[in-house]
Amino acid sequence: MPTPVAVAVSDFCRRAKAMASPTEVREALALITEDEDFRVRTLTDTEPEVSPLGPFAVVDILRGTAPALASQRQACGYYEIVQELARVREEKTPVVAAPVALEVPTFAPPPPRPAPAGEPEEAGRAKGGKAARQETESVQERIAPRKRPLGRESEFDQEESPESEPRFLKRDLPKPRGRFTQVAAPKGGYQTLLRTEGKDILDSAVAQNDHRFSLLKSLAEHYNGAKGELTLVDLDSVLRRHELQEALSAKERQGILAAYTDQRGAAGRVGWALGLSPSELQRLVSSLGIEPEVEEIRERFRREALGARHLTQRLDLLGRDKYLADLGIKKRFTDSLRRELEGLVRDELPGARDLPGLSLAVARKHGAPQELVLRAIERLGLAGSLREQLNSDQSLP
Repeated sequence: MPTPVAVAVSDFCRRAKAMASPTEVREALALITEDEDFRVRTLTDTEPEVSPLGPFAVVDILRGTAPALASQRQACGYYEIVQELARVREEKTPVVAAPVALEVPTFAPPPPRPAPAGEPEEAGRAKGGKAARQETESVQERIAPRKRPLGRESEFDQEESPESEPRFLKRDLPKPRGRFTQVAAPKGGYQTLLRTEGKDILDSAVAQNDHRFSLLKSLAEHYNGAKGELTLVDLDSVLRRHELQEALSAKERQGILAAYTDQRGAAGRVGWALGLSPSELQRLVSSLGIEPEVEEIRERFRREALGARHLTQRLDLLGRDKYLADLGIKKRFTDSLRRELEGLVRDELPGARDLPGLSLAVARKHGAPQELVLRAIERLGLAGSLREQLNSDQSLP
C-alpha cells in the first residue's frame, strides 16, 4: 500500500478521534486492493461525519457499511475483537505443505523425437519461404503487433490464466526484511506525559476513550511508564497531576450507568459493550463507588422480569437463560412459571387428546404462541407427566 494513502488514513483517523498506530493502518489497508486507492483518498480527503472511526472502520465504510454503524462498532471495540480473532485464527491454522512427487528412476530409452510435419522438401521449402518473406517485409511491418485469430489463445495466455495461478494466502507470504521491515515508532518517555504539553495529549485521549482501560491501551502504544510499560498506577498519577481524574471519573460513571440501563441490568452485556472483561468491569465499578446505583438498576429489571403480566413475555424470558442467570433470578423465575403453567394446563387437560392440542388450547385462551407454550412445557419438565395423564384418560372407556 503506498505511503501517502497510509498517511491519509492515519490523519483521517486522528480527525475522527481514533488515533491508530502505523501497524494497525497497514493491517487494515492490506484488506483492500490497489485499485481502491482512489476510493480511500476520496473518503479521507473529506471531514469525518461521525466519530470515532479507526482504520478498520474506514475499510468497513468502503465495503458499504453506514458511517454511523461503523462508528458504533469502533466505540464498542468490535474491530479490536475481530482483529484479535483473526490473528489467533491465523496463528492456529497450520500451513499444509504441498506433497512432493517422487520421481521413479527408469532405464527405458527416451522416445524418438517427432519429425517435422510434411516431407523434408516441403519443410525446407517452407523454411526458405519464411526467410524470403522476412527479407521482403519492412521494419515497420515486422515490429507491428500481430493479430491473433479468434478462438485461439497463445501459450503465454494459457500459462497466465487465473485458474493456473497459485493463490497465496496472507500467512504464506514471507515477512519483509531489510529496509522493507515494518518497525513500530519508538515510544515516548513517561516524562513527556508529566510535562505541560502532556496535558493536551491526555485531554485529547480522554475525549476519545470511554474508560481508563481503553485509555491505558491507547497511550501504552505510544508512551512508556515510569518503570517499563505504562500501568494504571502511572496513568492515575498523570491524570491527578493534570487535574483530569475527576473528568474521566464522571465520564466513566455516566457511561457505565447508561450501559446498565441499555442492557437491562445484564453485566455480561455491559462488559461486551464497553470492551471490558468481567474483572475489569467489577474493578471499575468498585473504584468509582457506584455499586449501589448499579445494584438499584439491576434490582429494577429483576422486579420487571419476575412481575411480567402477559404470559408471552414470561415464556419469552424462559428462553433467555444467560440473561436470567446474570440477574441471579433463574431459579425463582422458572419455579414461578412452572407453578403458573401447571395451573393453566390443569384447566385445559380434560378436553385435550395430546400434548400439541393441550398447548394449543392454552395458547388460544391466553393469547400466547403455541410454540412458546409447548417449549415451556418441555423445558420445565412437565411433558412426561402430562403425556401419562393424557394416555390414561384416553384408555378409560
